[in-house]
Amino acid sequence: MPNTSRISPADPKSNYFAHKWEIDEAVRRVLEGGSYVLGEEVTAFEKEFANYLGAESVIGVGNGTDALHLALRACGIGKGDAVITVSHTAVATVAAIELAEAQPVLVDIDPDTLTLDPDRAVEAIKSHSERGNGVRIKAIIPVHLYGQPADMPAILDIARRHDLIVIEDCAQSNGAAIQDRKTGTWGNLATFSFYPTKNLSALGDGGAVVTNSRELADRARMTREYGWRERYISEFPGMNTRLDELQAAILRVKLRYLDEENARRREIARNYDARLSATRLTLPQSRADREHVYHQYVIRSERREELREFLKSRNIGTLIHYPAPVHLQPAYRGRFGAVGSLPHTEKAAGEILSLPMFPEISDGQIESVAEAILEFEKSAF
Repeated sequence: MPNTSRISPADPKSNYFAHKWEIDEAVRRVLEGGSYVLGEEVTAFEKEFANYLGAESVIGVGNGTDALHLALRACGIGKGDAVITVSHTAVATVAAIELAEAQPVLVDIDPDTLTLDPDRAVEAIKSHSERGNGVRIKAIIPVHLYGQPADMPAILDIARRHDLIVIEDCAQSNGAAIQDRKTGTWGNLATFSFYPTKNLSALGDGGAVVTNSRELADRARMTREYGWRERYISEFPGMNTRLDELQAAILRVKLRYLDEENARRREIARNYDARLSATRLTLPQSRADREHVYHQYVIRSERREELREFLKSRNIGTLIHYPAPVHLQPAYRGRFGAVGSLPHTEKAAGEILSLPMFPEISDGQIESVAEAILEFEKSAF
């Protein structure tokens, strides 16, 4: 029997209602306190989030894209510099590099984890050096996509050998770990997004820069507010990107539940794995030394569009993260690689499909999704 109620691919509203009383109290506290920008709530959240990650410093900013842009500027990366990252990512990763006036160098992904392939990064460094166009590769931004940590030990080894700065893009990996060490604490800096659908989410935009370097933390903190150390006196050109008090107060509530909700995400993933293991789908991979937090549960199917339409007919919503690699999107086409230049990326873009994944989804809804997929497989093959 078809479902009569729709199963959403993600539901930030349900997460709000799961913590409604505490969030409403936090909002009331801010409104009554009368301080709305860079006040006590932001300071408290920065300390609590740093403790959670095991990091020295957290700098709250306006959103995840600003966090990446600010991190690049804090490292002095700009015109004449190049930055390695992936094309299979939210466009924000590449947009931030260009905001810093640096040149993106896009490399292919590992087809199993869908994160940056370290071997392809080495090839890009060699190729870039041989061309000798005066633009030096200065940094690498691994993206911990879908909650799956990239291969940081290998990436750090490459960075050491080639004198590169490492900036982790942790927009989708809040709480993920490699060898029991949280993502966000491996690179020189890391950036987070608190967009409403993230594992740790605000009720609006928000982001953070994380580092264990006091020098970089000071630079980032000044850059987020006009280059000020002393109010109204800019020591260097900065920007305006500040995490507001309301969002910080909300994040403080939600941070207390992050591990619990990530555990639920892993339970949901195990349920999907068990029910879909006999299908023709390619299911998400999780490496033994990495703790995946399943921001998305992303399957792969050669008949994705048919499957997606079938699930839609059963009132099951899905999403595609992301339908076109950055290098093939109209704004970037022809600048960072032609069709066929990143084969694993391009193949993945045609097959990936995100199934419903959020902590409040019920076991019954998971069963409905799995049953619909099994029904599709029976009719399609």
